[in-house]
Amino acid sequence: MRTAIIGCGNTNRSDDGIGPHVIGLLRARALPPGAALFDAGTDGMGVIYRARGADRLIIVDARAPEGAPGAIYEVPGAVLAAPPPQSLSLHDFRWDHALYAGRRIYGDAFPAEVSVFLIEAASTGLGLELSGPVRAAGARVAERIAGLLAAPAEG
Repeated sequence: MRTAIIGCGNTNRSDDGIGPHVIGLLRARALPPGAALFDAGTDGMGVIYRARGADRLIIVDARAPEGAPGAIYEVPGAVLAAPPPQSLSLHDFRWDHALYAGRRIYGDAFPAEVSVFLIEAASTGLGLELSGPVRAAGARVAERIAGLLAAPAEG
């Protein structure tokens, strides 16, 4: 079983960098064979390419600040998949668009099991540091993902 774990976010925008941070935490762990870790940054198209051929996909990203920094939301990917906007710019193509487009482009070669972990940001302003609540939530999400990798996938 191949599981692609993809961290999304801009590490120059404070808590928006939580996805790549969680990937870094997971890289420091002994993960089971078949677990592939990727830092997609803000490259939505990269999510499609990295997910193709995997049986399971896990995405980690920040959620816009709404008053509960560090809150963790675990959401099935099917709930968040969204058609991409009519645009000529790949800057407008995000990971939620990748979930929608990847299924349509690759069919059964795109993971059927998709989980998304969203961690509510305290700030997405310019900066390189994560806030305390978001950093702590990132550690909890890394632990949860490690547990999911140790358990058999649904299917």
